[in-house]
Amino acid sequence: MPLENRVTPDSQIIAVPGRGTVMGNRGGMMHRTDKTLGPRRWVTKQWITCRLSFKGRWREVMSPNSYTELFFLDEATSFAAGHRPCYECRRSDAVYFAELWGEALGNGDRAKAGRIDNALHDERLSQEGRKATYQARLGDLPTGTMIRGVDALYLVLGGRLLRWSSDGYQAAVDANPDDIADVLTPKSTVAVFRAGYDADLHETALALV
Repeated sequence: MPLENRVTPDSQIIAVPGRGTVMGNRGGMMHRTDKTLGPRRWVTKQWITCRLSFKGRWREVMSPNSYTELFFLDEATSFAAGHRPCYECRRSDAVYFAELWGEALGNGDRAKAGRIDNALHDERLSQEGRKATYQARLGDLPTGTMIRGVDALYLVLGGRLLRWSSDGYQAAVDANPDDIADVLTPKSTVAVFRAGYDADLHETALALV
């Protein structure tokens, strides 16, 4: 039976067979000793996105007294949920993300991890503790951004909308640039995309372009 540790673009944690292409965590342990998910959905403001493998390390998923491993279809999914690159296993990506953050949202200097975490925490959660969203014109959203549609969640890619699923992207439709979208990806991350960061996408996305 699949563990409840797969994350959707709207930050829900679900149980599905597929693992995805990236791992991450939300700062600590959210699971019980029987490997079921407890009531918490985050522990600290450090929501990170990691590699599936790093220096040959091996971990027992949801082991006692350890952080809860989370899995995402791809990096765009993890960013939509409110995560950012890990400074240990993905240091070059994390540094680049922080440099672009500074260019887009600061004084040009590389942003500190704490500043990024605080800003993302304010943007990813509503006052009720749910996934925060905001509205924007589709034509103003860069590739890698995720939105909530009427019937599904979608990835913005090159002027098209790709329907998200836990197994990959399943369909693509042309986006009307003047339509107003309900955006899942935090505003700051979208600004980093505009500054030049290209989020890694699942192989099924590239097959639909």
